Amino acid sequence: MRVSGLLHLLALIFCLVITWVFVRSYINFNMKTNRLPRWMGDCSVPSPASRLVKTKCGLSKSCPDNFFAFKISSGAANVVGPSMCFEGQTIMSPVKNNVGRGLNIALVNGTTGKVMTQKYFDMYSGDASLLVKFLKEIPEGMLVLVASYDDPGTKMNDEIRKLFSNLGSTYAKQLGFRDSWIFLGARDLNSKSPFEEFLKNNPDVNKYDGWPELLELEGCVPQKVY
Repeated sequence: MRVSGLLHLLALIFCLVITWVFVRSYINFNMKTNRLPRWMGDCSVPSPASRLVKTKCGLSKSCPDNFFAFKISSGAANVVGPSMCFEGQTIMSPVKNNVGRGLNIALVNGTTGKVMTQKYFDMYSGDASLLVKFLKEIPEGMLVLVASYDDPGTKMNDEIRKLFSNLGSTYAKQLGFRDSWIFLGARDLNSKSPFEEFLKNNPDVNKYDGWPELLELEGCVPQKVY
């Protein structure tokens, strides 16, 4: 066979191989492209039903109209301070540096939802008289949010317990040394509040060394309408 004929044959074989590789690559690409929308639809573009709904204060579900969303957490032992959120706004927390040992209290206007006051009272060092004055001067129509931290009950006297009971508390009368307590009541509440959690300091079952575990309370409180 002549050299020129051999070169023509090799060139023909080379062209056939290149054509076969190109056709196979094209077919594979089309197959992958056809499959692409299926897995993109499952993973990259979630359906409206699967999208998470963002709620105020991270509640498990949204509150209805004319209700305020809230979440309260007590302190954890004497290490992590309490926190309060109202209508999506963090009003007291260790990050905001406005919480302290004892009782942490926030006043919120029950009609507008506006936060009026945030204070903490050290019930171990002797803020009892200041707390009595504060509770007596709460204006009508105010929501009262309370969270314990470290020790809320050592210096709590009968007058303070009665004032909290008048705000709708069930457990204020038995609050003691290092108990955990969270509560939402109101200045002019005519019955017991449904928003309250209490955990007794008990060495046999305490989660922390000397303290019970922290408490969390969330819910929807009705707006005061006049």
